[in-house]
Amino acid sequence: MLKIRLKRTGAKKSPSYRIIVINSTTKREGRPVEELGWYNPKTKEMKFNKESALSWISKGAQPTETVKYLINNCNDDGTLNYKKKEVVKLSKKAQAKKAEEEAKKAEEAAKAAEAQEAAPEEEPVAEA
Repeated sequence: MLKIRLKRTGAKKSPSYRIIVINSTTKREGRPVEELGWYNPKTKEMKFNKESALSWISKGAQPTETVKYLINNCNDDGTLNYKKKEVVKLSKKAQAKKAEEEAKKAEEAAKAAEAQEAAPEEEPVAEA
């Protein structure tokens, strides 16, 4: 059975991968049937032959989960369509501080609403 998977290259703690088609029983660094491209997860750079990968899939090759993700998020020219996350992770202290500030704002808004309701409404005086 053929697999489309990643072959690790690069130095220690700075991985880089080649996207390859290989027999499933062959070791990770073994000789591939075909090289489809490369992927650098640190810089989010990728060069990939999507058409060739899709043709291998149609022939029965099984992509791994990571390769499936790369194929789905790949542009037609073979580059990765990467979207940076907009959500900023906060520490527990910062989350607590933010929650306190929001609670204070809500409390002030409630007091202001009560003050408006408690204030006597003036009715317009009609002149005769």
